[in-house]
Amino acid sequence: MLTAYQTDTQNLLQKPGASTPLYDTTSITRWINIARGQLAGEAECVRTIGTISTVVGQQAYNFADIDIGVSATTGREGVINVRRVAYAVGGGQRWIPSFSWEWFDYYYLNNPVPAGSYPQQWAQFAQGAAPGSTGTAQGGSFYINTPDAIYTLYCDCVCYPITLVDDTTVEAIPYLWTDAVPYFAAYYALLSAQAGVRIAEAEKMMELYTKFVQRARRSANPSVNTHQYEQSQDPAAQAKFGQGAA
Repeated sequence: MLTAYQTDTQNLLQKPGASTPLYDTTSITRWINIARGQLAGEAECVRTIGTISTVVGQQAYNFADIDIGVSATTGREGVINVRRVAYAVGGGQRWIPSFSWEWFDYYYLNNPVPAGSYPQQWAQFAQGAAPGSTGTAQGGSFYINTPDAIYTLYCDCVCYPITLVDDTTVEAIPYLWTDAVPYFAAYYALLSAQAGVRIAEAEKMMELYTKFVQRARRSANPSVNTHQYEQSQDPAAQAKFGQGAA
C-alpha cells in the first residue's frame, strides 16, 4: 500500500513519469503517514472495541493502557478518543453513561469520601493519543466513579494507524478513505515549498481531500440508513437554512 500512496502522491505533484522527482521519497513517506493519522482522527474510520480492567479504588485510566489488539496484525497503533464505555456483567455488558469533564469534576470528584460502586459514570479528561508505543507518553485518559471491584471495561475506540514502512505493513485505514490520503500528503508537500503559488495549489489539494473524505463517508452509510454515522451530511440542510426556497 505504501508504494501506491507514494506513486499517487508524486503524480499529484508533478507529471507522471518525470525523470527527476520534485520531492524525495523519505519526505513523501513521512507526509503520507501524517496524512493517515490526521484522516483517522477526522473521519473516525479506524474503530475497535478495546478492553481495560479497573483497579479497585482507581478512578483514572489512560488510553495507552486500553488493549486494542496487536498493532502488527491489526494496523492499529493507539487510541485517539473513546466514544462509549460499557462494563462486563454476566454473559453480556451494561452501558455506562458519559458526562462532560466539568460535570464529572464538580458533581462526582468534588467529594471528600467517594463511595465505591459498580461503574455508573465516566468522563474523558486528557486528550489526544500517546505518540507511538513509547510507554511513557500518557496521551488521553478517562475517569470513572470509584470502582469497588475489578471490572472489565469495553471501550468503543477511535484509533490511529501504525506507520507504514513498506508494502508489508498492514493498512488499518479502510477503503474508500484510502483514496483521500495522497491529496493530504500532497497538501503537506506543497506547503513545504513555502512559495505563494505552491500554497495556493496546496489549498486545492485540501479541497480535493475534503471531497474524497465526504464521498467515503457517504459510501459508508447505507442508503436505507443515511444518518447512521454522525459525520454524514444532512441532505435537507439547505432547506433548513432557507437556501432551498425559490
